[in-house]
Amino acid sequence: MCIKNFPVDSRATLVKKCLVSNDVNIITFDCPAIAATAKPGNFVNIKVNNATQPLLRRPFSIHNVQGSLVEVMVKSIGHGTALLSNTPVGVEVMMLGPLGNSFDLTSQPFDIAVLVSGGIGTAPMLFLEKTVAATGKEVIHLVGGRTKNDLLIHALSNCRIATDDGSAGLKGNVVVLLHHELPDLEKKGHLKIFACGTNAMLKALAEFCREHQLPCDLSLESVMGCGIGICYGCSTEVKGEDGKSKNILLCREGTVINSKSFAN
Repeated sequence: MCIKNFPVDSRATLVKKCLVSNDVNIITFDCPAIAATAKPGNFVNIKVNNATQPLLRRPFSIHNVQGSLVEVMVKSIGHGTALLSNTPVGVEVMMLGPLGNSFDLTSQPFDIAVLVSGGIGTAPMLFLEKTVAATGKEVIHLVGGRTKNDLLIHALSNCRIATDDGSAGLKGNVVVLLHHELPDLEKKGHLKIFACGTNAMLKALAEFCREHQLPCDLSLESVMGCGIGICYGCSTEVKGEDGKSKNILLCREGTVINSKSFAN
């Protein structure tokens, strides 16, 4: 994976909120210090208010960067994310980043980037799409959700979709969708898969990519406290090059890993 930037702790002004589903907002912050060095796959740790509670910051994938603006996708699933979602425009928060490594766009040549995501896993995909498209390569999104209401494809282009209940697109999960689309995708040229979603989805995808010899980067999810490797809250089991299991701190050695480290 790509080398990490040195993070900064900076004031970020909330300048815009866009509700894209019943409980998901795209929140835009003006934060030049972080926007200047962010790469697709990086994340930020945000202190959601100025009070002592909640004590810990919340991690969010960088959804997009435009000039000095940094966008994150926020799903209201608890106290901290609800506080951030309800923060008024104009309020300043503290934002630490860019954190983690980034998707690897250079070490393996590819013609087509296939971006695979499920649910809130689309969070890093707009930034990645724009970065890859700027190099002239084709980008195809494969997006899954439990139902059509769980599909988060706001601002994404060239999407093919699947739902568990068949309410939109192919009936099945996003790995089934990749299996369905793979013969036509491989006719276009060399593929590389980039994915984000639940760990269960990513494990299934990693195994699929191993079986089909597809290069694949996975952006993993984990509970994080500090985001810089101090609290050890994001310890994650992966496989080393020798095939033996080992634990890594996802915030420091991820969140992007090679799928070979996650396959059975």
